[in-house]
Amino acid sequence: MTGNPGNEIIVVDNGSTDGSVQYLHQSFPQVKVLALPKNLGFGGGSNAGFQAASNDIVVLLNSDMRVSPDFLGPLLDGFHDEKVFAVACQILFTDPAKPREESGLTQVWWDRGRIGVRHRIDDEIHELFPCFYPGGGSSAFDRRKFLELGGFDHLLRPFYLEDTDLGMQAWKRGWKVYYQPRSLVWHEHRGTIGKTFSREYIDSIIQKNFLLFLWKNTHSPQRIFSHFMRTAADAIITWIAGPSPERTSLGAILRAFPQLPAALQARWKARSLAVVSDEEAFRRPLGGYFHDRFGVADTSAGLNVLFLSPYGIYPPVHGGALFMYGTTKALAARCRLHLVAVLDEDWQVEQHQPLTNLCASHDFLVRLPNKTFTFGALQPHAVSEFAHADLDWILHRQIYLNKVDVLQIDYTNMGQYAGDYNRIVTALFEHDIYFQSIGRGLQQRGPVFRKMSAGFEYLRALRFEMRTLPKMDLIQTCTEENSAYLFSFLPQLRDRTDATLRAGIDTTPYRKYTGHREPLTMLFVGSFRHVPNAEALTWFVKHVLPRVTAREDAARLVIIGSDPPPRHSLPIADRHIEIRGFVEDLHEPFSRYAVFVCPILSGSGVRVKLIEAFCTGIPVVSTRIGAEGLATKDGEICRLADDPNQFAEQILEIFAKPEESIAMAERAYEFSTTHRDIAKMTDRLVESYHTALAKKRKSALAGLP
Repeated sequence: MTGNPGNEIIVVDNGSTDGSVQYLHQSFPQVKVLALPKNLGFGGGSNAGFQAASNDIVVLLNSDMRVSPDFLGPLLDGFHDEKVFAVACQILFTDPAKPREESGLTQVWWDRGRIGVRHRIDDEIHELFPCFYPGGGSSAFDRRKFLELGGFDHLLRPFYLEDTDLGMQAWKRGWKVYYQPRSLVWHEHRGTIGKTFSREYIDSIIQKNFLLFLWKNTHSPQRIFSHFMRTAADAIITWIAGPSPERTSLGAILRAFPQLPAALQARWKARSLAVVSDEEAFRRPLGGYFHDRFGVADTSAGLNVLFLSPYGIYPPVHGGALFMYGTTKALAARCRLHLVAVLDEDWQVEQHQPLTNLCASHDFLVRLPNKTFTFGALQPHAVSEFAHADLDWILHRQIYLNKVDVLQIDYTNMGQYAGDYNRIVTALFEHDIYFQSIGRGLQQRGPVFRKMSAGFEYLRALRFEMRTLPKMDLIQTCTEENSAYLFSFLPQLRDRTDATLRAGIDTTPYRKYTGHREPLTMLFVGSFRHVPNAEALTWFVKHVLPRVTAREDAARLVIIGSDPPPRHSLPIADRHIEIRGFVEDLHEPFSRYAVFVCPILSGSGVRVKLIEAFCTGIPVVSTRIGAEGLATKDGEICRLADDPNQFAEQILEIFAKPEESIAMAERAYEFSTTHRDIAKMTDRLVESYHTALAKKRKSALAGLP
C-alpha cells in the first residue's frame, strides 16, 4: 500500500479455525479480511476475493509465496493495452536445492488428443514475454476480464488447472497473457496442498481435471474426436502397462464422468465467449505467432531475418555449408541477421565465432543423438531427426525478441518449423529436392532390404514435401530443373519459386590458375557424410579408374574431403589412389591437379565443388546429374559423360591435350563469377523478401488468406 493510498490488501480466510482472522484484525488493522464460513478451495476463495476487490487490477498471491520488495511495479507495467488479461511473475523456489518445476513462463500445446503443460526456464528472456496462462498463486489480473470469464471454474475443484483453464479462455477471447521475468516471487512448492493431501490423491485430481479441461475447452469437432480416441487408447494402455504421468486412466475417466453435465454447461459458456479457434488459442502464446498477430510491422530501419540451419555453417566443410556461409555473410551486410543452427558437438559453438560476430544475434542447439526407430512412422527420418521442442521454442523466442520479418529456412527437413504467419514471410531453400534425391538413389544397385527402406522413405518424403511446400511464401531451389520437377507435382508453386537466389558462393577469394598442373592426376572433392558422394566415389573407383590406369599406368586419383572412407572400404585399394582427407584450403589442390572429376549418380541440386572448380580454372569431367543446373552441353564449360567408358575417355583426352581445355575452363570461370556469385544473388534475395513482405502484409490488412 506504500506510495498509493488507493491500493488495498485483502486476505481471504478459507474457513480457518486457527485464530488467523483474529490475529489479522489485531495486528494488521489496515488489511481487509474476508472470512469465509467454510473452505471453498483455491478457486472459490480466489473468486470471493476478486468480488470483494475495489480496484481494476488484482494481484493474486498464495499463502506460500514470498515476493521481492520491487515485484509490483514491473508486474503492473505489463498492462499496457486494453487486450492484456493477466501478467505472471517469475517463480523461484524457496529451497534452491529442489528441481525447479515452476518458472511462471508457462507453455501448453495440443498433443494429438491431449495437452502438454510445462514451465519453461529460459534465462535469455529479460522482458515481457507471452505465456499460456497466469499462475493462480502469483499473477496480476484485469478484474473486469476475470469476472467476465466467470473466474476460476468450480468444475475443476478442489485444485489444479483452474489457471490453465482461465488462460485458455483468455486467449480464445482474443486477450493476452504475459510473463514478467523482472517480477520475482519465491514459492514453497505445494507448501499448503502437500501438507493436507497425499501425492496419490493430488495426481488423481490432476488426471481428472485434464479430462474436464479438454471436455470444456476443445470445440473443434476434429480435435474432440481425436481426444476421445486418444483417451480410450491411453486408458487401455495404462490398464495393461501400468500408470504413467502422460496417460489418462480408467480411474480418471470414472472420476470425471459424474461431472459431465457440469462440464457440458461450462463448455457452452466457454464456446459462447470465444472469438478465436482452438488452434489459434494454442498458437498465440508462442512468441512467433504473438509477434505476427500483435506486433508492429516496420521495416523502415531494415529487415530482421532469422536464418535456420540444421547443420553447422562455419567452417564450411561441405557444399551446403558453403552455400549457407556465403548467404549468411552477405545477408549480415544487408540486414539484421539472427542465426539459429543445430550442431552436433558443444565445441562447434566456438568455431562459429567468425560468423556470429557478423550477426545481430545467434542461438545454437546441440542435439542429442536420435535413437528412435521410425520405419513405421509417416514422418521421414530426416524430418524426425530434427524435430525438437527446444528448437521450436528458440525460434519463437527469436522471432518475438528480435521482431523478425523473414524466417529463412535451409534444407527441406526443416520445413517443419514453418508457421502459419500472416505478416512474417517464410522462405525455404531446398538444397536438393529430397524425395527426388532418394528416388534417384533407388535406381542404383543395392541390397533388397536397403531398397525397401529407401522406398518407404521416398514415399514419406514425397508426402512431407507435398504438404510442406504450399505453406511457404518463397521457395528457393538450386536449379531450373529442380523447379520444373517440383512444378510437375505442385504447379501452384510457380509464382513463389526462384532458382537464382541461393546456390552460389563468394567467388572473389578464388584465383583462376592457368599455369602448369601435375600431369595424369585426378581430383575428387566432397563431404563423405553425404551419401551421393560416397556412392559416386565407389562407382568411379570400381568402374572408371581401372579404365584410365589401363591406358595411363602413372595416373593417380587424389581424394579430398571430410569423413573420407578408409582405404580398405574402397572396391580397389592400390597405388593409384591417394586419400588426403580434409584440407583447410582447396586453392592448392584446385591449382595443382590436372582434372577435377564429379561422378555423381544420385542426389539433386547444384554441386558446390563444381562451382569452386570452375572458379579456379581446373578442367572438369562430370556426369550429367553431377553438373545439373550448371552445364547441359558437353564441352561448353565442362566435359559430360554418364557411361564409365565415356567418362574415362574424357579424362584421358584432357590428359593427352591439356591445352585444348583452357578455353573451356575460361568459359566455366566466366559463367561461375557472373551467374553464381553470392553477393549478386543476395541482392536479389533481399529484394524478393521485400516484395513478398509487401504482398503478404497488404493481404493481412485486407483480411485475405
